[in-house]
Amino acid sequence: LWAMGYNSFGNLGQNDRTTRSSPVQIPGTTWATVVSHKAVAATKTNGTLWMWGSGDNGQLGQNNVVTYSSPVQIPGTSWRNCVTTSDSKHTIATRTDGTLWSWGLNNYGQLGLNQSGNADYSSPVQIPGTNWSEAISVTFYSSIASKTDGTLWVWGLNNNGVLGLNGATHRSSPTQIPGTSWSTEWS
Repeated sequence: LWAMGYNSFGNLGQNDRTTRSSPVQIPGTTWATVVSHKAVAATKTNGTLWMWGSGDNGQLGQNNVVTYSSPVQIPGTSWRNCVTTSDSKHTIATRTDGTLWSWGLNNYGQLGLNQSGNADYSSPVQIPGTNWSEAISVTFYSSIASKTDGTLWVWGLNNNGVLGLNGATHRSSPTQIPGTSWSTEWS
């Protein structure tokens, strides 16, 4: 895995914050997937999940609000897929057992934990339900995920009806969009 460019949050994984104009190798091997923003999330072929970069909202899952400039492992070895927001305020990940997990900023309920007060979490917390697929996506303050039965679920900030639920009420728990044959491929 290689990176280059802006590095003010340590998101190049080099244990420093020096911007690089040429590719540098991220420590380690057998990387499988990567999502890179101010916080970086990457899985390895052995099912481990690693994060680094901006951690000011607990989005690195280390039970703190610290920024890391080199990869740190999230506990567990059965991670399947992970995404962070483009502004890297919260993180959502799936495990091989079909569970869905979230952590980071939760001001609009974007962690999907159905809580009053919408507390932030700096380590992974399981979102209710099972049979979540790999198809997950996050925006600044909302999340979307599909289940293996073809259903589509949304939660978080709902300004201007962006959640597709015929209204503008924010949702702090996964709410199904009508239908059961949603495609699980998007970017």
